[in-house]
Amino acid sequence: MFMRTERLFLRPVFPEDWHDIMAGIADFRVVSMLENAPWPYGEEQARAYCMSLPEDGEIRLSVTLPEKHGAPVVGQIGMRPNSNGRYELGYWIARRWQKRGFAVEAAHGIIAIAQGLGISELEAGHYLDNSASSKVLRRCGFQPTGEIAPTYCIARGGEVMMMRRYAIHLAGAKDDNRPVAA
Repeated sequence: MFMRTERLFLRPVFPEDWHDIMAGIADFRVVSMLENAPWPYGEEQARAYCMSLPEDGEIRLSVTLPEKHGAPVVGQIGMRPNSNGRYELGYWIARRWQKRGFAVEAAHGIIAIAQGLGISELEAGHYLDNSASSKVLRRCGFQPTGEIAPTYCIARGGEVMMMRRYAIHLAGAKDDNRPVAA
């Protein structure tokens, strides 16, 4: 699956992405905001991630920035079925590329993909100490559900962190009479 946004190109993860992925996520300030990534994060983890196949129903995309001399991987975005039978949005942007609106733009791209697949609702969450992710989700139309759930963070040594939960009801979803995001 491929998606072109205004500035970004979202595409499947390729084996050769390992170096850019390692460079971006091997930063504790990035990886400590993710639920399932280990710390330290090195070449072995990056290569294994890039060679692994997505789980059933999962979409994993590299967020790339097309430039004159290539398209560096600036992060990852995806969605997968969660325990509620809905889809969970997840993403990260390397610190070098943050504060440029790439997370919001990539999230809008994955929302469009979800709508195209007929997915009626996406869920997401962020640790309470990650206010930047709150801003990204709200700018994309996600609304707080009111739930704050204890969630393990592998990179923080398995520490239980409190995670604020969000959801967005997608326009055009079948049998969904709830308000929709614009």
